[in-house]
Amino acid sequence: MSRIRIGWASRDISTDLPVNMCGQFFMRISQGVHDPLTVTALALENNGELAVLVSGDMIDCRSHLLDTVREEVAKRIPGFPAEKILLSATHTHTAASHVGGIGAISILPGDEFPLDGVEIADSDEYRAFLAAQITEAVCEAYEKRAEGGVSYGYGYAVVGFCRRAVYFDDLSEREGVVKDSTHGVDGHAKMYGNTADPMFSHYEGGSDAFVNLLFTFDENDKLTGAIVNVPCPSQCSELETLMSADFWHDTRAAIREKYGDIFILPQCAAAGDLSPRQLHYKQAQERRFQLKYGDVETKMQMRTRYLMRLDIAERIAACFDEVYAWAGKEIDHEPQLGHEVRTVTLPKRIITEEEYENAKKGYAKELEAPFRYDGTPEENLYANSTVMSKRGRYMRVINRYEQQKDEKTIPMELHAIRLGDVAFASNQFEIFTDYEHRIQARSPFIQTFVVQLAAQPERNSGTYLPTERGLWGRGFGASVYDNIVTPEAGQIIVEESLKALEKLAEE
Repeated sequence: MSRIRIGWASRDISTDLPVNMCGQFFMRISQGVHDPLTVTALALENNGELAVLVSGDMIDCRSHLLDTVREEVAKRIPGFPAEKILLSATHTHTAASHVGGIGAISILPGDEFPLDGVEIADSDEYRAFLAAQITEAVCEAYEKRAEGGVSYGYGYAVVGFCRRAVYFDDLSEREGVVKDSTHGVDGHAKMYGNTADPMFSHYEGGSDAFVNLLFTFDENDKLTGAIVNVPCPSQCSELETLMSADFWHDTRAAIREKYGDIFILPQCAAAGDLSPRQLHYKQAQERRFQLKYGDVETKMQMRTRYLMRLDIAERIAACFDEVYAWAGKEIDHEPQLGHEVRTVTLPKRIITEEEYENAKKGYAKELEAPFRYDGTPEENLYANSTVMSKRGRYMRVINRYEQQKDEKTIPMELHAIRLGDVAFASNQFEIFTDYEHRIQARSPFIQTFVVQLAAQPERNSGTYLPTERGLWGRGFGASVYDNIVTPEAGQIIVEESLKALEKLAEE
């Protein structure tokens, strides 16, 4: 067995352009940069096998971003196996949109969308910049490969909390409830539901406290970087209009304060039903922050959410310290590397006749909603982009109904990577945490890092993949509007991931 070769690189993917920032049901135009957005690449090579793991401070990976990166890398490095690039997003809601055009969530052909008085940069320009920066990082990481070693371990840091509250009664049956709201169709479950409600029963899922860590070293066993795999999207600052890597910026800063300017590659593990917000201890949290941090000045609009970031960063950094203290004692310079890339076929969530008819009625109703012209440019943009978002929400269901007549499945590129006794398994969704536990519990490897929101060839990444109990509870994240596949597809991902991992374990 030969010694492993390791290369790192990173690039700043921030922009001063006034671009749309995805992640809500309305447009937010960037007003500058609070902290840098970063893309980080790690190239691993041993015995002729290659794996390039890339993570970006993005909400997801869309609009052929992966295709562009792979094509450009292949042009610059002849013979490079471009399919071995695994690109994923941290799911920050304060990143620049790289969706085509101005980047609104749901601009439809033929719709006129008033933008009077608001300057919005074309996100095609940003996407070209983003793809170029990712390409540069991948090429540099590959070119800088040098002999080194790796170690691994896990620790505990509660970052993500279940955001789906479950009730004794069906919320859609309550008097005066709008059954078909912007955020989905609530049932016994509701995302970010009111836990002070007398009918609140429990959270649908639990928190996942595991943080998986992979450390890299140079030939002299000096720490050079780490993969930090956390089951939580980075969306503390999700409503802001300043670009930010969210808690990952603070986490990088906290770790580097002790270990120097090492590379940090963040990965969002399965977290479709998790977020950094805890729902039932809000007053206690405010007291905690007041006594712990005092009156912190910040450019961010929401003090509490900014302090959530600092609090999370401290927890992850403390976990990093604890794990490195013992995992760093065992450095492997000759880990076996394997990389399986396969396409799996997933059944679509079939739109029923009733859902189709409801979508047509909803779309017709939203077409009657007037655009606003009497407010400030920002107020008009908020109102009008919300109108467009609602229209698009219904139209996507209508389009899916038509498409499913001929296409009842979708392909998904799945990566399984072995590095000694550690493995990685990817998927394109905001996948609920139960699926990760199913994979990890049956994996043949000591530790398995699940990576969600992995970029796909041609197709977009993203959309929620709920569990069986999630589909029963309904609500945002488990409705026809935000699921293109069903829990059946989730279990297929589990089984196909395990097949790929087992194959790598036998090699």
